[in-house]
Amino acid sequence: MAFTPVIPSTITVHLGRPNTPAENVTVPFADYIKNVASSEIYPNWPESAIRANILAQISFALNRVYTEFYRSRGYDFDITNNTSIDQAYTKNGEVFDNISEITDEIFNNYLVRRGSVEPLFAAFCDGYTVFCNGLSQWGTVTLANRGLSPLEIIRYYYGDDVDIVFNAPVSDNVQSYPGTALRRGSFGDEVVLIKRELNRIAQNYPAIPKIRFINGVFDLETEQAVSRFQEIFNLYPDGVVGKSTWYKIKQVFAAVKGLSEVTGEGLTISDVARRYVRELRQGVRGDDVEALQYYLAFLGYFFPELPPIPITGYFGDRTRDAVYAFQNYAGLPVTGVVNEAVFNEIVRVYNLTVSELPPNYRSAIGEPFPGRFLTQGDRGESVAIAQNYLNVVGEGVPSIPAIAVDGIFGPLTRGAVIAFQEWLGIEPTGAIGPVEWSELVLRGNNLK
Repeated sequence: MAFTPVIPSTITVHLGRPNTPAENVTVPFADYIKNVASSEIYPNWPESAIRANILAQISFALNRVYTEFYRSRGYDFDITNNTSIDQAYTKNGEVFDNISEITDEIFNNYLVRRGSVEPLFAAFCDGYTVFCNGLSQWGTVTLANRGLSPLEIIRYYYGDDVDIVFNAPVSDNVQSYPGTALRRGSFGDEVVLIKRELNRIAQNYPAIPKIRFINGVFDLETEQAVSRFQEIFNLYPDGVVGKSTWYKIKQVFAAVKGLSEVTGEGLTISDVARRYVRELRQGVRGDDVEALQYYLAFLGYFFPELPPIPITGYFGDRTRDAVYAFQNYAGLPVTGVVNEAVFNEIVRVYNLTVSELPPNYRSAIGEPFPGRFLTQGDRGESVAIAQNYLNVVGEGVPSIPAIAVDGIFGPLTRGAVIAFQEWLGIEPTGAIGPVEWSELVLRGNNLK
């Protein structure tokens, strides 16, 4: 049985940034969306534009609830009203009549990407003063005036594989810790969800065994995967999903999904990008801006105070807001400008965060791939890591010769790389790119 999200009857909103003291208010979900829509958009916009925006706002909020973005981090609320992180909400704010009527009609509809059950994280911005890789609120007006329907507007921004789930049930039983520990012999939708999330986590933590049968039965395979997960994250490895294990799975699942996007090819950090080059402020471009954005985007998956940002190489409004948020978090003057002191503090917090990740996690995602191809003549830690993995894989593949782990990419290392590539059936270039790196890490970790 597939787990299908329900619409929560209520949602709890923190009236401030996540880590700052502020009131929490719990309101009916439909009333929350009415308030958000009345705060974010205008009632005189074309109806198709209003509907498209409300669908995005519903889906955004439901994603926060469904993934337990804040609760899995120990907070006692579902979402904030900080617009650099979430969406606007004004306590006792005015609600427009037509927006209220439309919301009553569609508040239990939401967006999904085809093949997924998770509500779409429907990022949006105003499209006038702030631009983003998501829905442009003012842009929806232009599209509506061209005659596009709400779904056509949605697909214009989020892609043709986005659909609308209609008439989802409303329930107090939103996805959260079920109240009873899950163990071998348990069954139900919660087990399906845990299996799915553990398998996704296992892509980044190869030491966690994959679960073959994604059904509602908590079997021996599930128990073994849970136990290994607990070992990695310093929980008591009893193979039982109690409250602490439940929320740690939720937290890590959310992190690896986001980090897999941030740490993809071309977005990891080379040694060059670790050095301060110049003062960075709004309007500048360059590789050093891209490096700054990488650090902030990476940290955003561990510190909810930091808003998600795209990595574009251009220092725009969203990068400035992320710098504001980091400076506030770190107790620095909130200027939105990255001088040497700010840059060094960002790098320090980044390095500290990476150092605290479990070893398998560090090997599988963040640091090791240096953001460029490793070739003969290179030296350093990344070369040594690759050499070690080549030796581990080579223990079971006679054609891959053993090599010294000395951090020097010489002819023998190149020969081992070529042998590995030939064994994989890919072009034998003798260089280690993201494909070779991911294959080495995956196969090496499974053999350790």
